[in-house]
Amino acid sequence: MDKELWDVILDGFTLRELQKEAARAISTMKADNNSIHKFNIQAHHNSQLWYRAVIIHYCEEHGGFPSEIGPGKDVKLIMDN
Repeated sequence: MDKELWDVILDGFTLRELQKEAARAISTMKADNNSIHKFNIQAHHNSQLWYRAVIIHYCEEHGGFPSEIGPGKDVKLIMDN
């Protein structure tokens, strides 16, 4: 998908929804500096862009949103609301 389509899709998410999707996605990824650094490059000092980058990366790898498909759907968040 191109950036414009991702923007349309993710613009429909609230900040809390972005945070929860990104949390599910990031918890399934390798926990090292290189894994996190690629998102920092895309969203330097902007948390909302960082959440979007994480979600897009996950969707491209697994074919859907973390709450719906792949290992992210099995992640239980402490504060799910």
